[in-house]
Amino acid sequence: MFESLTEKLQGLFQTLGRKGRLTEADVTEAARQIRLALLEADVNYRVVKDFIARVKERAIGQDVLQGLNASQQVVKIVHDELIALLGDNGGPLATAVKPPTVILIVGLQGGGKTTTCGKLAALLRKQGMRPLLVATDVARPAAIRQLQVVGETVQTPVFQLGTKVAPVDIARAALNHARENGFTHVIIDTAGRLHVNDELMEEVAAVREAVQPQEILLVLDAMTGQDAVNVAEQFNAKLDVSGFILTKMDGDTRGGAALSVRQVTGKSIRLLGVGEKPDALEVYHPDRLASRILGMGDVLSLIERMESTIDAEQAAKLEQKLRAREFDLDDFAQQLDQVLKMGPLEQILDMIPGMGQQLKAMGPIQIDPKRMGHMRAILSSMTRQERQHPELIRGSRRRRIATGSGTSVQEVNMVLKQFEQMREMFGKLSGMEKNGSLSKMKLPFMR
Repeated sequence: MFESLTEKLQGLFQTLGRKGRLTEADVTEAARQIRLALLEADVNYRVVKDFIARVKERAIGQDVLQGLNASQQVVKIVHDELIALLGDNGGPLATAVKPPTVILIVGLQGGGKTTTCGKLAALLRKQGMRPLLVATDVARPAAIRQLQVVGETVQTPVFQLGTKVAPVDIARAALNHARENGFTHVIIDTAGRLHVNDELMEEVAAVREAVQPQEILLVLDAMTGQDAVNVAEQFNAKLDVSGFILTKMDGDTRGGAALSVRQVTGKSIRLLGVGEKPDALEVYHPDRLASRILGMGDVLSLIERMESTIDAEQAAKLEQKLRAREFDLDDFAQQLDQVLKMGPLEQILDMIPGMGQQLKAMGPIQIDPKRMGHMRAILSSMTRQERQHPELIRGSRRRRIATGSGTSVQEVNMVLKQFEQMREMFGKLSGMEKNGSLSKMKLPFMR
């Protein structure tokens, strides 16, 4: 996300860094380029105007222009103002004094509302809660079934009364059911429309009055840019939403919605949808997002993602095997699984400070997620004995593995070669770190 904006800002800062001391003309030109970059990212014009005014006012101060590291100070000013622009995250989700806590999910059709309900349920389950999903979209019969499928995926029950009962009555019945059965949270999936209209607003408002939710969260598609901000304004005016969930933040989005919605509405972004998997919902941290936009990485989010996916006991066993030089194809497969669980590789690499720039400097290396899937299929087609003793895998076995995985013998050979490279790398890791040759080793998901 924000790839184009990040590239433009990094290019600008590199240019400033070569100048040494900055003049007022340098700052004015930098402000102009930042303005253009933000407008191209579909940030609201009023927001851009105020942002540039604050940056320019601070950057033209004597302390900045007279300093030897003026360009670094400009970067810090832009970083600070981005954090201010993105606002706070509104704190943790509100909870009811007496369970269940009611969360009303609203939004337009096609914005990822129903899927987000499931992701939110998965997030609450991970925190030890017992959520209940509620289907009140009676306008589309398929909507109920869609929520049921989502509920099965995240192992969360779905309350529904079909399409003949009014949404208000379904919501009331669901709340009573939750109280009687010990659910901690009620997540209500409301009806969506292709555009904002009075019928939609009246229906959602009626449900709100009936259940008095602790949170009203509006789901916005980040890829719609300025349109998402317009939708946010209209929903907030009618329903007084408590916050926003931005979806598709892992897509090819220009980022305008994330950078505009807080300033335009005065309400906070609470959560970010960063992928299609049920666990791809993150708490919104404006400081971390600002660092990502400026290409500074996001180490804290990376650590949190690693902690949530990596099995500590398994990691300890792997460390012992590495020390004993007993790393085999079973371990190789486990490491691939761990990486796949962490989400899209581009996201992971973007969280490492400077990694994006280093990869570009290394030349035309492409991250190929399909390659990892092929590698996992090849490893799954091997017998346990073959994975533990890779030296057994010769001609006829390689042909059998290729047939079983739907790949070619050449791909099987490549996986085995990459495994040997990784085993050798682990064996010589300390020496490679000292002489810098580690940077020359391609990871198995790069080509």
